[in-house]
Amino acid sequence: MNRTPSDPTVQPVPASVTEQVDAADTTLTNPRYAVLSLGGNLGNRLENIQGAVDALEDTPGVRVKAVSPVYETEPWGVEADSQPRYLNAVVVVKTTLPPVSLLERAHAVEEAFDRVRTQRWGARTIDVDIVAYADEVSDDPVLTLPHPRARERAFVLRPWLDVDPDAQLPGAGRVSELLAGIGQEGVAVRDDLELRLPD
Repeated sequence: MNRTPSDPTVQPVPASVTEQVDAADTTLTNPRYAVLSLGGNLGNRLENIQGAVDALEDTPGVRVKAVSPVYETEPWGVEADSQPRYLNAVVVVKTTLPPVSLLERAHAVEEAFDRVRTQRWGARTIDVDIVAYADEVSDDPVLTLPHPRARERAFVLRPWLDVDPDAQLPGAGRVSELLAGIGQEGVAVRDDLELRLPD
């Protein structure tokens, strides 16, 4: 699906509609927004990412509010051609879970898809990272917020910008400016692939 601004089928959701939907969602009390990055380069990559989106939506205290386009990217932090290419996406959720509980859920989703942690930046079926949680800034070693390498990763910033053109990375600035500073080499939108927003 072509998601360029000229596509007449892609229209921004009016703020009034978003407010009505949020007001009707009585399952969440005093929720906060969080941004998560999803990616994988083993198995059925799209199916794994969609499964992670669905698993997040099935989590009590979590509602998926936006899902980005799918991007295909070069592996990050390893030698060129040493791994298959990744599919990556970003989701925005509303949650009442505290950050550490959301992290535990992210790890549980990874384990459900047989994520294996044998080497840093190794190939994986699915990776679920918390990029940002509201405006929180923390250097807690269990969960550093925002994600300490998010500002360096076009495969995070590009899809995040698609779902929120005004996005800001807490403590770092506007996502659009961070992306302009690092460029988008090796990050290509896959118009032939699409993730479903859970019902």
